[in-house]
Amino acid sequence: MATNTLRLLKELSDIQKNPDQAIYVSYDEDDITNVKALITGPPDTPYEYGFFEFNMQFPRDYPTTPPKVSAITTNGGRTRFNPNIYAGGKVCLSILGTWRGEAGEQWSSAQGIESVLLSIQSLMSANPFENEPGYEGAGHKGKGYKKEQEQYCQKIQHETFRVSILQRLEGYLRINPSTGRVSPADDTSHLSPAERELEEQKRTHLEPFADLCKRLFRYYYHTYIRTISKASESVAEGQSFSIMPFEYGGNQMGGRFAYRELERRMNAVKAAIDAEGETWAKQGAEAAKKDEGISASLRLQFSQTCQHFLSKYDGTVMLELIEDNPFCWRIIYIGRPMTNLDGGLFQIKLILSQRFPEEQPRVLFETPIYHLNITPDGVPYYRARKADDIKSHIEALIEVLENEQLSPDPRTWMNLDAAQLYFGNSAEQREYRKTFRRAVQRSTEY
Repeated sequence: MATNTLRLLKELSDIQKNPDQAIYVSYDEDDITNVKALITGPPDTPYEYGFFEFNMQFPRDYPTTPPKVSAITTNGGRTRFNPNIYAGGKVCLSILGTWRGEAGEQWSSAQGIESVLLSIQSLMSANPFENEPGYEGAGHKGKGYKKEQEQYCQKIQHETFRVSILQRLEGYLRINPSTGRVSPADDTSHLSPAERELEEQKRTHLEPFADLCKRLFRYYYHTYIRTISKASESVAEGQSFSIMPFEYGGNQMGGRFAYRELERRMNAVKAAIDAEGETWAKQGAEAAKKDEGISASLRLQFSQTCQHFLSKYDGTVMLELIEDNPFCWRIIYIGRPMTNLDGGLFQIKLILSQRFPEEQPRVLFETPIYHLNITPDGVPYYRARKADDIKSHIEALIEVLENEQLSPDPRTWMNLDAAQLYFGNSAEQREYRKTFRRAVQRSTEY
């Protein structure tokens, strides 16, 4: 195996094991030199939780020579998301040799995939206007450009929703943006399980980030809606985007603000993703009746998992199959004595796809809970140590419930009102604890 191939394999493996940077990679094992990467926009920027895809092509003499990187999320070559990320896909970075830089900023063999992707992510700042050469700092030729900076962020934020999130998810879900419904030509409900599996395999090969983006959308839907509501107050519906002094020809971001339409489409995407989970349950029930291979495997895994939690958690965690469907698990968690969860009784539904683990479980708290890491409608943020092990998923969910030192990373905040209290002053922190305890006490009513 060539040296550059070994180096690439190690780098890709390291990134896949550590998603903390919010960068993700996918590659074809038959051609490891062609890598797809997804960067999620950093919080508190106009790119917040958007999905930005890039293609990376590695030369034979890598890492002596840097990869060639092109942006894929460009609205078909019509949208320039950053002064350094062109509508045509060009990414201007000194370490890539696509932009002149200061001494020490050029590529070296010590750099790699992660350093390139983190450099691109750093371009997605709170004020990307200043990425344009000559417009850095407080002003340009005596003019502050404060208004232009604000206008530039406003339109990037709008197009992050429209292009990087909605267009992508609507494409994955095969739904018509105008109606929010699945196009008849893309409806696979009439296919047999084997035919559906083949179709999904084809789609996954072409769309390696589909399941990831659906899961992230479930996490951040409420953040999206809140941001849309707030952003719509600062611009007029139908107002044209302002063209920046450094935008020209086809290399710009043109368009109009249409936040009401974006909110409608956001809700349609959420409904489609929710419905997809229910479809998994129905398809699983069909497969279980026919006793297909995966259903038998899941029944065995369910039995083993029950034994594991019975011995390890001393009766505080119980499992059951919903309607005897091995693709639908219910987790029953009883709060441990002398903890903040004492007296609580929580039911959590876990739905599995027939394509697990390529498609990760859809998890929902059926019992309402007020928690920083759980959305108001019950979607938890968690990270399983072993994505292909259901037991690992359940342990991660229990860890979310029992962890009393919550992360300050805003990417884990699923309930923004709860986050404001939890990380607020002492009075607000007390209010968080009181509200949390009230939810625990009411949990037995459901």
